[in-house]
Amino acid sequence: MQWVLAATLISSISLFIACSNKDKTIVCSTDDSSQFVTLTDVVPDAILEIRYYGTYNFVGSRIDGYLEPTALLTKQAAEALKAVSDDVKAQGYRLKIYDAYRPQKGVDHFVRWAENVADTLMKSYFYPDLDKSVLFEQEYIMEKSGHTRGSTVDLTLFDMTTEKEVDMGGTFDWFGPESHPDFCGNPETGEYTGDNSASPKGRSITEQQFRNRMILRKAMLVHGFKPLDSEWWHFTLKDEPFPDTYFTFPVKQL
Repeated sequence: MQWVLAATLISSISLFIACSNKDKTIVCSTDDSSQFVTLTDVVPDAILEIRYYGTYNFVGSRIDGYLEPTALLTKQAAEALKAVSDDVKAQGYRLKIYDAYRPQKGVDHFVRWAENVADTLMKSYFYPDLDKSVLFEQEYIMEKSGHTRGSTVDLTLFDMTTEKEVDMGGTFDWFGPESHPDFCGNPETGEYTGDNSASPKGRSITEQQFRNRMILRKAMLVHGFKPLDSEWWHFTLKDEPFPDTYFTFPVKQL
């Protein structure tokens, strides 16, 4: 029994090969991908549109660390997402993935881009209401991301009847209150209120667009994910297996 416990401990420690104490929090990094899977191996019905592999994203170029247009997740997160997929498929939808695991070098790329306030190539598409200088202050860009821990996913729904992406009333990675789950409604009750007072330009979403967001949200929460209060598309596995580990291996087929 002692040998088994020791072996388990050694196996766990092998993931945490580089740790630092920052702000009294232990932060670890590793390039070990052994606990990850290629998402489509577990959820074959998922549609991939990996925005950071291409140029249609808020930076306007491929992001560092994205070597292939694929999606990776921890085994636990992928299995939970399979349950979500089965749920929405019964309702006539498929999952469409924008981003999943994100290597730390990708986050570092975002930080460098945000520091260069003169680079506003994609401003009109993703942050027309913001001065780029406030992106750190308002936490649109941060030095660490839950995506790098491997159990966070950005996604939407695809309607199998219309064969189109479901209209959520706003684009993925829109920097503004219009992306908040509580924009124009109450995500806890599912009630549409139409309250668009948070929008700096008076933008709004319709009742149907709000309800579409709630279909995705409900399925994700039922199957073990938790939402983010600033992005309707962003969910993290509640019981994520590596809550303090930031992975560094690139995005490519495993």
